[in-house]
Amino acid sequence: MAMNITDILNYLDAQGVFAYLLPFLLIFAVVFGILEKAKILGKNRGVHATIAIAVGLLSLYNDYVTDFFTSIFPYAGMGIAVLLVALILMGLLSGDEKDDHWVKYVWFGIGAIAFIAIVWASFEDMSFLWGRGLGDFSELIPIILILVALGGLIAWIVKSPKGADDGEKK
Repeated sequence: MAMNITDILNYLDAQGVFAYLLPFLLIFAVVFGILEKAKILGKNRGVHATIAIAVGLLSLYNDYVTDFFTSIFPYAGMGIAVLLVALILMGLLSGDEKDDHWVKYVWFGIGAIAFIAIVWASFEDMSFLWGRGLGDFSELIPIILILVALGGLIAWIVKSPKGADDGEKK
C-alpha cells in the first residue's frame, strides 16, 4: 500500500503531534526566547529551559491551549490568504513609492481587520467564557458604526483648517 501525504498527516495527528507536540514546542520556544532576551532571572540557560518546559507542559494540561490552537491557526491561514490577495490588488493600484503614502495605511487597516476577525472567530469557537463563546454581538455593530461615524464627524469639525490661526504665533 502506497502512503501519501494525507496518510502521513493523519498518522501524525493520531500520535498527538499536532495537538500536543507542536503547541508544546511553540510555547517552549516563545517562553525560552523571552526569558533569554529579558534576562530577568539572570543568564542561566538551565533555569530558563526548566521554566519554559514547565510552562509548556502546564499549558497543555486541560486542552485549552490545544483547542485554541486548533481553532486559531486555520483562521490565521485564511487571514494570510486575504492579506496576500490584498497585497496583489494593492500592487496593481500603487505606482511610484513617493506618491503612495496611503498604501501603508490601507495595508495596516486590512491587517488589523483580519487580525480582529481571526481572534473573534477563534474566541467564538471557544467555550471558556461562562460556558459559551463571545456570544452574538451582531446587534451592536450598527451602534458601533454610528459611534465611529459620529467620532469622525466630531474630529473633522473640531480640526482647524490648515491656514487658520488660533492666535498669535511666537
